[in-house]
Amino acid sequence: MRRFLTAFAALAISAQLAAAPAGAQTRDETLADIRQELSVVYVEIQRLKRELSTTGAARVNLTASAALERLDQIEAELARVTAVTEELTNRIDRIVRDGTNRIGDLEFRLVELEGGDVSKLGETTTLGGDIGALAPIVQPPEPTDSPEFAVGEKGDFDRARAALEAGDNQKASELFAAFIDTYPDGPLTPEAQYYRGEALAGLGDIANAARAFLKSFSGDPNGPRAPDALYRLGVTLGQLGQVNEACVSLGQLAVRFPDADVVGRAAGSMQDLNCP
Repeated sequence: MRRFLTAFAALAISAQLAAAPAGAQTRDETLADIRQELSVVYVEIQRLKRELSTTGAARVNLTASAALERLDQIEAELARVTAVTEELTNRIDRIVRDGTNRIGDLEFRLVELEGGDVSKLGETTTLGGDIGALAPIVQPPEPTDSPEFAVGEKGDFDRARAALEAGDNQKASELFAAFIDTYPDGPLTPEAQYYRGEALAGLGDIANAARAFLKSFSGDPNGPRAPDALYRLGVTLGQLGQVNEACVSLGQLAVRFPDADVVGRAAGSMQDLNCP
């Protein structure tokens, strides 16, 4: 504003000089003064124009600043929403995993109770998935009096059994291992697993013996050798120091096989392990 008043005063002075009588100053001096004042006024006007206007760069900077602030706000909100989404996703994943595991455990127990073959259970459907995709419960095959053996299967089993009865645990464990590899789905395989566990236990290999007993039981959980396999599994687990697992295995005998001969021995073993 002060510059505007200065320019306005310069214009007034110029007008006064132009109207001054000729006798007060020469024509050349008057024109020179006018030119000088006009130059001053022009410069002041140009300065005023610059004061009243902004450059394009200034406008872009202001706009960019506002946009960056808005982008910062959006980014902060996105970060918050993302964090909440990840937390919810992790919680849902944990719930799904836990629920799926529980469903799988229930399916396994249900198949066992109904006499199904747990080895044929498919992968448990993820909780919240297609219910129609659940593996159907496989009914046990009709029992037959004469199981079908592969060529040489019965003879190989008898040779391994003879080695065990002769007290040659090392040879028996090797023969039963070869038998299991040769006839993995044979009708005698669960029993071969059991006798291999006995041979390994005789060799002092308790860990592998426990695995063999477990495979024997899981391979035929309702077969004639199942009570013995479950009992020996509990005993070997106790020898390995896994007392809780041993107590669970031994405690299942009275529930699953109340008439089995090993139920009394299982109760004694549970007492030795101080099972609740």
